[in-house]
Amino acid sequence: MTRRELSGVVAVAGVGTTKFGRLPGYSAEDLGIEAMDLALADAGLGRGDVDGLIVSRIPDYQQFCEMTGLDPRYVQITPGQGRMSGSSIQMAALAIAAGQCDVCALVYGNNGRSAGSKYGGEADRYGGAGGSVWFPYGMTSPGAAHAMQFERHAHLYGTTSLHLAEIAVAFRNHAVLNPDAVMRQPITVEDHQNSRFIAEPLHLFDYCLINDGGVALILTSAERARDMAKPPVYIRGFAQASALADVYVPPEDFWRDPMRRVAEEVYAMAGVTRDDMSALMIYDNFTPTVLFSLEGFGFCKPGESGPFVAEGQLRLGGRFPTNTSGGHLSDSYMQGWALNVEAVRQLRGECGDRQVKDASHVQFMLGSPIVSSIIYGKDPR
Repeated sequence: MTRRELSGVVAVAGVGTTKFGRLPGYSAEDLGIEAMDLALADAGLGRGDVDGLIVSRIPDYQQFCEMTGLDPRYVQITPGQGRMSGSSIQMAALAIAAGQCDVCALVYGNNGRSAGSKYGGEADRYGGAGGSVWFPYGMTSPGAAHAMQFERHAHLYGTTSLHLAEIAVAFRNHAVLNPDAVMRQPITVEDHQNSRFIAEPLHLFDYCLINDGGVALILTSAERARDMAKPPVYIRGFAQASALADVYVPPEDFWRDPMRRVAEEVYAMAGVTRDDMSALMIYDNFTPTVLFSLEGFGFCKPGESGPFVAEGQLRLGGRFPTNTSGGHLSDSYMQGWALNVEAVRQLRGECGDRQVKDASHVQFMLGSPIVSSIIYGKDPR
């Protein structure tokens, strides 16, 4: 089966999210189980229907299966880095298309806030030893790496912190409309500029929010999904590429090359273009990543992302409403997983005051050492 023939073969039948925030007393497994049960109920299914399982950030897949009574035909576990969210969804889609399983539960659980997780500092390696050559010099945090990347972008193109402020304010405005978002207090550009530096030139509001929470998606064949409780959302395209061979911190091209390759493949597979997108879900661990992703995926030319966002393109009512839940910056840092759920809910028309009118296609894109993208569609073709 060709990539184009895979378009629309698999669908999301159910999604579930727990509350986000500080949730003491809950393990990553507890949060993942709650999210999975919510997603199964959303699809009109039960645990007995699950024969495929992919868990992420949950420490032990075997313990998870013992706790839930699952004996899946197909089981995988992926590392806790956010870059694995898109990869895991693609893995599940391929497993279903290949007949390895019929109903695959993708489950993410994170108790990082209650556990005191921090990304950076002497003891932290943010998920691996990539970039370890930089650690002796204090570059142990992804925030510091993105600060360096933004400094380079500003030097090359004149991008400013005010452009980052527009992203932070736009996503916070979306979170204000989301009753489940962690951060719902409106902020202004002035609030952004007056907030303290974390890794200069990045301010507090340029950073994502470490929280506890669980997220789950239920994938199955498009044919089977049509008979379930909610309208199916079809996986129209997916692709990934990596930039892992060279030192990670910082990539001089802002991951443009792998993003370009992923963009070519994902639009070709889906049979759509950028102009067909009703909304975007961009992995926003830091505000500069949004700029880099817009350029890498071709929504604007290299160096033009700052003026592009300054025009209000990412706001509700703009050309490409982005991270309509509030994203990692204001909803919660669920490492890409909740952004995919938001894409599904937008296409179902379930987002209330933040709903994008007549949403037909939503694109998830993730810029990191493993770039990935998924295009979701309301229709299979």
